[in-house]
Amino acid sequence: MITRMSTLFLRTLREDPADAEVPSHKLLVRAGYVRRVAPGVYSWLPLGLRVLRKVEAIVREEMDAMGAQEIQFPALLPREPYEATNRWTEYGPNLFRLKDRKGGDYLLGPTHEELFALTVKGEYSSYKDYPLWLYQIQNKYRDEARPRAGILRGREFLMKDSYSFDLTDEGLAESYAAHRATYVRIFDRLGLRYVIVKATSGAMGGSASEEFLAEVPIGEDTFVRSTDSDYAANVEAVVTPAPPARDLAGLPDAQVHHTPNTPTIDTLVDYLNKADLGREFTAADTLKNVLFKVRLPGAADWDILAVGVPGDREIDLKRLEASLAPAEFAVLEEADFAKNPFLVKGYIGPQALLDNGVRYLVDPRVVTGTAWVTGADKPDHHVIDLVAGRDFTPDGTIEAAEVREGDPAPDGTGTLVAARGIEIGHVFQLGRKYSEALGLDALGPDSKPITITMGSYGIGVSRLVAVIAEQTFDEIGLVWPRQVSPADVHIVIAGKDDTLREAGERLAADLHARGVDVLLDDRTASPGVKFKDAELIGVPTIVVVGRGLANGVLEVKDRVSGSREEVAVDAVVEHVASLIG
Repeated sequence: MITRMSTLFLRTLREDPADAEVPSHKLLVRAGYVRRVAPGVYSWLPLGLRVLRKVEAIVREEMDAMGAQEIQFPALLPREPYEATNRWTEYGPNLFRLKDRKGGDYLLGPTHEELFALTVKGEYSSYKDYPLWLYQIQNKYRDEARPRAGILRGREFLMKDSYSFDLTDEGLAESYAAHRATYVRIFDRLGLRYVIVKATSGAMGGSASEEFLAEVPIGEDTFVRSTDSDYAANVEAVVTPAPPARDLAGLPDAQVHHTPNTPTIDTLVDYLNKADLGREFTAADTLKNVLFKVRLPGAADWDILAVGVPGDREIDLKRLEASLAPAEFAVLEEADFAKNPFLVKGYIGPQALLDNGVRYLVDPRVVTGTAWVTGADKPDHHVIDLVAGRDFTPDGTIEAAEVREGDPAPDGTGTLVAARGIEIGHVFQLGRKYSEALGLDALGPDSKPITITMGSYGIGVSRLVAVIAEQTFDEIGLVWPRQVSPADVHIVIAGKDDTLREAGERLAADLHARGVDVLLDDRTASPGVKFKDAELIGVPTIVVVGRGLANGVLEVKDRVSGSREEVAVDAVVEHVASLIG
């Protein structure tokens, strides 16, 4: 195919769009690949759509190769299946809900577990029909509170979601492993740098869960890995190693101290170290109690929740959200404190919480026998040597404290180091959550029903375009890997002379005859404009038909390495064909 830029629906921009925050967003808009329609909603222009379709083709080829079968569901879905699994409520404000003219409730599909399960239920009834793998590549919709970074986090996006249906847990494990291996092949073919990490399941439910994260500095997800093993996890899925419980015998009694003007950890530690108490205190010796209000989806009332963490750590709201899912939460406000006078802001301790029925969850490091400095439940007072398991017993533990570099790895090897990434794929062992809710079973060889166990496997196809751009761009523009580039070669006719134009047209025709996909810049724009556009657009091979033609040579530029070489006119076709392979 020859695409002529003189007729291509394309306008490049010299300035970054005002709302662009990350390189991929800036460059995809400037190079004319996408255009914003509304917050989190983008149109794909011709060059962008070509890249998207090439990414989609690689995903489809590998899914077909593993034996999965492609189907297509509508994006507009009725309420009832999601009501049956409680996700109509659990999804909360992220769900696009709407009514038809008769008042019927519908949603725009964020994922399709329910529809896949119901479809299989309607078609299959015997154990002989399983195992089964189905997938689709389709637009999804989530009402993101803060859509950002262009197509990296949008409200409408293209996703590949596949589902496995098995008779046994062992079968599910095999289906999970097959999908995981297919994802590795897909992301390797795309040339991505990525890591596979342990993850949480969130609103999807299920047990085993792993994320594929592309490593990029602007990633929204923080993950950690061990210095001494292959352990890696999203910070939301890190399980804090709890220290062993300590003997309570011989521990000093708890004592309340007057600690004026110490509502923060820093002011408290500073005061204690000036009070001549016979020992040095640090923030890690303190127990910070943070108050939230929590409610389950669909509930009218909020409940107060207290979270206790060592004072040298902050609450990680993402970890807290994962631990509380599907419940929503908010930080306690002044009005909430006013309604509950036993909560003395800045001096909250376990006793008042437990006496007043406030659910109290603590960090796993707060084990029996550990002694803490914490609030004494009255202004300007703290209690020292309050011992867990002797002086207070929390209601349980919660993973909410921040994970830091240098923390011990949960698998017992080495320490943790942190990096940033973007989620590009997620695999879940769902188990029987959806099949039980929707009555998906098969008649076994003994004529008894077997509840089907499911797996769910997603890839953000449109997000992959931005991720590839993030990992490959340079200071002058996009740099596409050849396997997803909108063209194989970009020919720039650097001048208005008829001889140059004829040579460029002839080269394009010859390459086209060899099966090479050509982007031909035949516009009347200046050479400088054409060169800048070629660098911005990012096709990996650029051929310049310019002044060197008089000497029988053309310039071939490698957009990836930046190298340039002069190649004889009669050898250019073979040379470019060899680069494409």
